[in-house]
Order: sequence, then C-alpha cells, then structure tokens
Amino acid sequence: MRYIATLGLLACLSTPVLAQDRAATVLVLDGSGSMWGQIDGTAKITIAQSVVDDLLKVIPAEQALGLTVYGHRRKGDCSDIETLVVPGIGTQKAISDAVHGIKPKGKTPMTDAVIAAAKSLRYTEEKATVILVSDGIETCNPDPCAAARALEDAGVDFTAHVIGFDVSDPNAVAQMQCLATETGGTFRMAGDAKELGSALVEVIEAPEPVSITFRATAGGAEIGSGLIWSFAPDGTGQQTAPTGTTQLSLLPGDYSVSVLRLEDEATAEAAFTAGEQTATITLVLPELLPAASLEAPATAVAGSKVEVTWMGPNNNGDYIALAAVGAQVNEELNYTYTDNGNPAALTLPTDPGSYELRYIANGDKKKILASRPITGTAPSASLEAPVTAVAGSTIEVTWVR
Repeated sequence: MRYIATLGLLACLSTPVLAQDRAATVLVLDGSGSMWGQIDGTAKITIAQSVVDDLLKVIPAEQALGLTVYGHRRKGDCSDIETLVVPGIGTQKAISDAVHGIKPKGKTPMTDAVIAAAKSLRYTEEKATVILVSDGIETCNPDPCAAARALEDAGVDFTAHVIGFDVSDPNAVAQMQCLATETGGTFRMAGDAKELGSALVEVIEAPEPVSITFRATAGGAEIGSGLIWSFAPDGTGQQTAPTGTTQLSLLPGDYSVSVLRLEDEATAEAAFTAGEQTATITLVLPELLPAASLEAPATAVAGSKVEVTWMGPNNNGDYIALAAVGAQVNEELNYTYTDNGNPAALTLPTDPGSYELRYIANGDKKKILASRPITGTAPSASLEAPVTAVAGSTIEVTWVR
C-alpha cells in the first residue's frame, strides 16, 4: 500500500542553527614547470599569485587555511611536495608571501600533494577540505582515482575540490574530475585569471552540508525499527534504519524521501527542500492494526441469520457488526461481542440490499480491523396445489421457501 505522507519540516531548535563550522582547508597549488606557460602574455604562476591575493581578501576571518605546493624546488622529483603554511586561522599574509615566493620547476605529483594536504589537516580525525589548482596531468602517482577513494574511505569528512587551470588534455581532465568526484567535491575548469578567481571564490563560498534527521510516525508514536529509507536525487539510495530514524548530511537543494515499513509494506513519501539549518523530516505512516479477517456467505436472504467466522485479537469489548455500506463506526445495525463465540451469529435486516460485516476493535477509539460485503436478497417462495377442486372442499397446498 502507498500513502502520501504528511510532511513535517521542522527547525529542530527554538532558535536557528546555522550550518556546521566550515572545515579547515588547504590550498594545493601547482608549482610545476608548466606553470611558466602563458595566457595572454602572462605566466600562469603570475596569474595564480594575483588571484590568490584577491581570494585572501574575501576569505572569512574565521576560516582556517593552509598552503601546500608541489614541483617548486627540484626538477624531476616526485617527492617535491611541501606544506608552506600549516592550516590555521589568520594565515592570509603568510600564504600570500609563500605564494609569491614560488618558482615553478618540477613535476606534477598532484595526487600525493593532495594526500599530504589531507594529512596536514588530520583528515582521519577531523572534517577536512582540500582545494587543488593544477594545470596539467599527474606525472607521478599512477592512479589518482584509487588514491581519492582511499582518502574518502579513511577520512572523517574529507572533500577535494579541483580546479583545472588552462587544461586541455582530456586525460588530465579525467584525472581531476575523478579526484573531485570520488571525494564528494566539485571540479571546475578555468581558462584565464577571471575564471580562476571565480572558481576559487565559488569553492570557498560553497554551501556546507547540513544534518537532516528523518523519522516516521504511526498513530502519533515514533516508529523505532523495521524501516527502509530511500532518498533521491543525491544518490544515497536505500538505507535500513534499525532504530527507525536516520540522518544525512545534505547540501541545500530539493530532494525526495520515502520510507517503507517492512511489517506490512506500507509506504510514505514526500518532497522537501534542505536549507541552511538543521531540520527534521517526519513521514506519517498509517497506524499498524492487529490482523483480523471475516468469513461469511456473500449473499443471504434478508431477515435471515448468518454465521460469521472471525479471526482477530478478541480483546475485551471487540465485536462483530453488521452495518450499512459506508456507515460510521457506532452506526451498526446489530452486533455481537467476540467473546460470545466463533462463529458469530448476526441477523440481516428484512430489507434486501447491500451491507457490510465488520470486526470492530474496542478501545479509546474504535477501529475497523476487517470487513467484507454481504448482500441481503429478497425471500423467494413457491406453491403447489390442484388446478381444480370441488367448491367447498378442502385442498392441500404445498409451499416452498
């Protein structure tokens, strides 16, 4: 059965709760020899130095930031990776000074540089973000995708955003996209100073995911187990929630959620919008009622007595009833309590028509646990008697009903 849910999107607390603090971030900058290449007569390293200066002016004061550079000291050395500025608050001047001191020389160990930056952020213990700016293909690590997956698996909440600066090699683009995608980050292309500046600002100012709690209720009570949640379009797919509730960290946007109760396969679904505050999504499932069933003839003569075999909880006050089709509970035509025996005996109204047999559960609010239709038919009769007889004589009349 499928039910359209009642959706509650609630700010969890009485005062707004902002998205969690931004992760400490390390900028990984390409210092390989190819950064001497020019765009419109200006070396890419010069463009990067200017763009980073502009970026540092708009970064929030509370943002912890560090700098890792590769290929800036030695030619042909895949180990030429250096953390020039340890991640921290108030590092803008130190980063600017370090960036302006870069003299591109060597290879492009961008994957190992991302790994080194992650380690400087203690990514296995804390939330961490790396922003990689590179202009070329990986020249040292044979498998950037595998390295990215390993970072994602080991990290508490690790993300790598990648900006391809003046990159035309499709293999390099594929590597950079993989680094970003496998860690839940974004990949952007930049072809000049303006695009590089925009890409860096977009990454720095990208919205942080917020925690959304999903819960389901039935009859006003929270369901504690036996639920399977499904989410779209963020690709998380299905989750089994042994405790009944589950949580996701979602970026602001539009999503849909559905929940399946395993016991009776009832479902509820809803669309919702994740904002910048923590929230709780509540889906309402129908109340799970005790199993019950009724067995009785589909038709019987109006006014006759019918036997109804029933199955149900047989709680105190439960009863088997006969009602007009569509009648409300307590509007039954007649009834008998289940503790009077099984099968129950009920008499149909003398008026032919359509009726309904019901198992009614007693309680604060009476509920119909099972029902089945029954039709009262008009009585039929026939007579047999002589065609003729002597006037004044007595005749025999046989009748059948």
